[in-house]
Amino acid sequence: MNQVKSLKQLSYGGLAAAVLLIIVPQEAFAMHIMEGFLPPMWALAWWLLFLPCLWYGLVRLRRIVQEESNQKVLLALCGAFIFVLSALKIPSVTGSCSHPTGVGLAVILFGPGVVAVLGAIVLLFQALLLAHGGLTTLGANGMSMAVIGPMVGYLVWKLACRAGIRRDVGVFLCAMLADLMTYFVTSVQLGVAFPDPATGAGGSIAKFMGIFCLTQIPIAIAEGLLTVMIYDQLTKRRLIAAVFARLSSSR
Repeated sequence: MNQVKSLKQLSYGGLAAAVLLIIVPQEAFAMHIMEGFLPPMWALAWWLLFLPCLWYGLVRLRRIVQEESNQKVLLALCGAFIFVLSALKIPSVTGSCSHPTGVGLAVILFGPGVVAVLGAIVLLFQALLLAHGGLTTLGANGMSMAVIGPMVGYLVWKLACRAGIRRDVGVFLCAMLADLMTYFVTSVQLGVAFPDPATGAGGSIAKFMGIFCLTQIPIAIAEGLLTVMIYDQLTKRRLIAAVFARLSSSR
């Protein structure tokens, strides 16, 4: 009972931050790939790749909720964490805009499949309420932020655990590399959709990576440190022991 109460207190904080992000006036900085930016062929292709991942995530999410309904609050907390962090816009010296992703915590607690669902929900609400991203580009944004980035973070987390690396270091690496991989995939998505006339898709990808990396590297480091702090608080409150027990028994 005390664990549920503690989770609700944390979730209320995330909800309050999300409401502030909605009511505060937003400037037109690019966050995710914006609505209508990708050519229709590429937008459709990324949607077709994202839908099977979303279906798998729904199956995993349903199984988790059926096995232990108390995890609903922790799932909501992870979703709020992703929403708040990915809605923060940090202007770059290059004129673009970067943001954290917030997926590392959910990846560690529930695995990459569930993150596909949480990420899709977050991206949908951001597209409708904040004009960040869009419906036509939700497949592309979902693949980068909710599928490929989390999968890399999850692999790093599992490798860190098997190698006996300190848990806080593993959490940091998971969150940081999931963030960086998200922006690498975004650069690839933009590069192949808009190849450079002289250097082709490879040159275009390198240019997009150069635009993002100046701000994304420090943002990824900061996100890793923040995720370690949140993970540490959940551990001290003994809110994630049941999650790891369930994950170890189901995998």
